[in-house]
Amino acid sequence: MGNLALLLFALPVATIIIASILETVLKNPIAVALLAFAIYLIVAFAAFDAMFLIFVILYTILALVAATITRVILNLINDDDNTNCNNNNNNNGNENNTGCGCGCNNRYCTRYYR
Repeated sequence: MGNLALLLFALPVATIIIASILETVLKNPIAVALLAFAIYLIVAFAAFDAMFLIFVILYTILALVAATITRVILNLINDDDNTNCNNNNNNNGNENNTGCGCGCNNRYCTRYYR
């Protein structure tokens, strides 16, 4: 019963959390899924039996979905920050194209769009 709770609750929740954190660092959902696959494959042969390989595939798909959802959410957040920058296009003749290119020197543009 202990392994069943681990397989059906603890590892999926940990996969979602770790995939979301890794997505913010790596910024590539496929790389996050491949990393999760590699880690779970090592765990499968080190701690579990061959039946765990089914869970390895399921957890890899779960990591890919979680990383993709995290990427979409981060893109929506960044697009909301960028609308403030794009609406402020009067730079009084300055051609200082820092940040997102509009010259407004908005702190969100310089932080997310380098």
